[in-house]
Amino acid sequence: MKVVVFGATGDTGIPLVKQLLLKGHEVTAIVRNPEKLELSGARLEIVKGDVLNSASIEGKLTGKDAVLSVLGGNHRRPTTVYSEGMENIIKEMKKSGVNRLICLSAETLKSKEESSFTERILVKVLWRIFHNLYRDMQRMEEEIYQSTVDWTIIRPPYLTNSAPKGSYQISFDKPVKKGKGRITRADLARSIADQLENPDSIRSVAYVCTK
Repeated sequence: MKVVVFGATGDTGIPLVKQLLLKGHEVTAIVRNPEKLELSGARLEIVKGDVLNSASIEGKLTGKDAVLSVLGGNHRRPTTVYSEGMENIIKEMKKSGVNRLICLSAETLKSKEESSFTERILVKVLWRIFHNLYRDMQRMEEEIYQSTVDWTIIRPPYLTNSAPKGSYQISFDKPVKKGKGRITRADLARSIADQLENPDSIRSVAYVCTK
């Protein structure tokens, strides 16, 4: 497939690009600072662009099959990078005729009913610290739900930089039963890349964790 990745220079974006290339996809990484992406390959194109500047990504999705958004950052101050960025991505997808979207979000957005008592305490603490980030992620998810694209939202738990296990657990539209509250970024990247070829993930929220 010909895929576009936003957030390719991030801690999840770099292993995601590697996974996509390993699977044989043609990857266009749209990044603000191309020099930060120290990857190369015959099937990798690095393009300068910013999701908060719609003009900078105009026409860059033409001829592509899917868009993957793994925007990230520990935003403690008010931010619109997720919601405004996604609004611009979806608008450009519509213009370019691209219908497949996979977007990284966070497990902390799941409902209280889906959380254990211990999880609710932890989430409460995280929301106090990163409430600006999570509120903007909520706005991002709402924009995706209201769109007409074939979307998949990925909600991982705590992310680590440990060595990948090479496997993961995944559940659609409900948290993984007795799931472990962590996953390596490399295994997360693999789970995201795998959903490109999984029709069951379309218009679903995917919960992933380590196996």
